[in-house]
Amino acid sequence: MSRGPVLLVPAIEAGRGGGHLTRCLALVRDMRVLGREALLFLPLAHSGAQTADLGAFFNAPNFDPSWLISETDLPGITWEWIILDRFQTPPEEFTRWASLAPIIGIDEGGPCRDRFDFLIDILPGLYGRSKPNVADVSLLPSLKEEITASSLRLKIFKVLVSFGQEDAVGLGLAAAAALAAKNKAGSMEITLLSGGLNRRSGQRGGSVPAGVLHLETIPQLGEHLAEYDLLITHYGITAFEALYAGVPVLLVSPGAYHEKLSKAAGFFSVGIGKNGATRLASLLSKKGEFNCVFLQNLKIRCVSLAARYRLDREPPQSLASQVNSFTPLVSRNCPVCGCLLQGAACSTPAALFRDSDRTYRRCPVCGIINMNRINQPPIEYEREYFFDFYKSQYGKTYIEDFPNLIAMGKRRLDVIGKLLPKADSGCRTLLDIGCAYGPFLVAAKEAGFSPAGIDPAEDAVRYVQQTMGLSAVQGFFPDCRLPEGNSPHKKNSPLFDAITLWYVIEHFRDCVPALAAIRRILKPGGILAFSTPSFSGVSGRFSSERFLAQSPADHWTIWSPGTCKKALALAGFEVKKIVVSGYHPERFPLLGKFAQSKKSPLYGLLLGVSKIFALGDTFEVYAAASRAQT
Repeated sequence: MSRGPVLLVPAIEAGRGGGHLTRCLALVRDMRVLGREALLFLPLAHSGAQTADLGAFFNAPNFDPSWLISETDLPGITWEWIILDRFQTPPEEFTRWASLAPIIGIDEGGPCRDRFDFLIDILPGLYGRSKPNVADVSLLPSLKEEITASSLRLKIFKVLVSFGQEDAVGLGLAAAAALAAKNKAGSMEITLLSGGLNRRSGQRGGSVPAGVLHLETIPQLGEHLAEYDLLITHYGITAFEALYAGVPVLLVSPGAYHEKLSKAAGFFSVGIGKNGATRLASLLSKKGEFNCVFLQNLKIRCVSLAARYRLDREPPQSLASQVNSFTPLVSRNCPVCGCLLQGAACSTPAALFRDSDRTYRRCPVCGIINMNRINQPPIEYEREYFFDFYKSQYGKTYIEDFPNLIAMGKRRLDVIGKLLPKADSGCRTLLDIGCAYGPFLVAAKEAGFSPAGIDPAEDAVRYVQQTMGLSAVQGFFPDCRLPEGNSPHKKNSPLFDAITLWYVIEHFRDCVPALAAIRRILKPGGILAFSTPSFSGVSGRFSSERFLAQSPADHWTIWSPGTCKKALALAGFEVKKIVVSGYHPERFPLLGKFAQSKKSPLYGLLLGVSKIFALGDTFEVYAAASRAQT
């Protein structure tokens, strides 16, 4: 399969430091090593020689400046997806990128966080209920250093002070000066890494004190952290890289937000601002000597943190390999009513729920919930689907369940028969989409219909044709041909009195062309009937997150009785009857565990409540095609 290019967009504005840019540079390089075309977006205002401060980044090892791209290069490129490492993406910018491709956010904390197609949180954040698809600190680059609590040097302690590429508050110089003042015995070797963007923030801060080695940059800093005994920094990527390297880390916060993040993540922080920087010197020095006891306790704490975030082992995969495996399947239009879901950022539907491989949204027009996926569902509709998978759910194979399925089909056909207009003459025709091994076709034939089926499973279609002696074709509707003997003499002329889809409609990634095709081949007044899981049943109503988390990987749309009427009306159908089914008293919260047996009085009581309030986990829809052709 041909893969399209990937665009990475870092935060490079003043006040954002250099961590986002550094991470994106590394990700572009690592993805290209994997054979993927990845490019880095740099606005024209920051390109070329106009911003000399960024020059050091693009001279990083193994980075080719030809991988940079600006606004003038964007037109005409079809991106497979776009990664935003923007910290807080503004709404107007989000709208721009989302109009070009599916959007993946890394450590996104802005107002559009809920609107991203997929989210990866590497650093633990404080985002409340706005759950990411992936949260994994171990996606940081592995430094392959063994973490122990006893690897302390006995004489000179090497301390690295680094507050990122853009230390706007001047904490680095303040911390280094405080340490130098306490370093009377010369027990510490202090290195201040001031970063290359301090000039941009206007940070001067005075001269570097004697006894402090001052560096503006350390290429590939993460790979050199293990050369130090202690890192002093603020909350961010470098702090977690230190955990990976087995180096104790002590934090000073530039503001209240960083302090909150530091404490939530479990780091030891000495407080906020330059007062905190002064305090850390007192903690590290005891009677003019380096405080080894404090460092030992800090080391033990950091070892525990490393284990908590799985930074004490090799990660299962790198960030580059993970995102390179993504083949996002994202709908910018509602897959049922067709309305545009991606307008201004504030009108883009927020994510209802995120799981590791999917994101759910609700259409603001028709109300149907739809799923976007990171990768194609790992399900194939072949023999195993109807035997092994079906048996795991219902305790018997599809063929073994035939008598029950035929009986259910007869009940459904009775409803269809009563809703159909009186036939002038001849046998009524019926098409069952997703007919499987044909139990509904059998019931339809016994009810006097002329039935035909469509199914993607070759084994199922062969069984219908050869064993049941009924008409069926293999394929995916609406792209497949219609069954033999039902081809119209006139293009787009209606063929069928009834078209049915039993637990099939949710498997269409895009229902719009499917419903349009059904409308074309269904006679005016003909009946469209389908069944599907219900989001407003007891399971979805009382635990929507659990319902969506347990929804099968190939259910692209989630319906409910209250939303299907408007959605079908927009497609040219009028709902005539809804039958709620799939009652499960044992699924009630709290009381359900006492109603496991059907003989239990509580079971009967909850069953009655379920029927009164239509709390079934599935439902059937019977809708008539409008008589005016659309």
